[in-house]
Amino acid sequence: MNEYLDIVLRSLAVYAFMLTAIRLTGKKELSQLNTTDVVLILLISNAVQNAMVGTNTSLLGGLLAAAVLFSLNYMLKKVMFRNKMIRDLLTEKPEILIHNGNLDFAMLSKLGITNEELREAIREHGIEKYKDVKLAIMEADGNISIISGDDKLKHTQYKRKRHHKTLGDLN
Repeated sequence: MNEYLDIVLRSLAVYAFMLTAIRLTGKKELSQLNTTDVVLILLISNAVQNAMVGTNTSLLGGLLAAAVLFSLNYMLKKVMFRNKMIRDLLTEKPEILIHNGNLDFAMLSKLGITNEELREAIREHGIEKYKDVKLAIMEADGNISIISGDDKLKHTQYKRKRHHKTLGDLN
């Protein structure tokens, strides 16, 4: 097989694998990377580099692999924009955490959101108690949006830092 066609096919396979792996592991919080996430990304990039370019360590081989990845990403975004089924398959959905002061404990547990994270999110919006939250939503990008129903309070997004191991007491 042509050496450069091999790089294209390998890059395509790695891209598809990484996209699937991220989707299956539910990485909603990619916008808030912590130290372990950065280390993981660096190690993964190093691990898959040879899988993409094989023995070709030339400048052209590296640039070709990068061009394939950029092209695939561009095409996938275009397809997702035009095709709702593909978009729904590949993107996370926003999840309601609090509705009219009532916490959805099952959803909080499923998403691994701790009491401390939720309290921090609502405090950042000037809200003291869960019962004063009209709507709290875990957005597709991992942010927690809070709507208080009070027009005087600002409505911004809480940048979620990271999952914790335990749910804690959500009172």
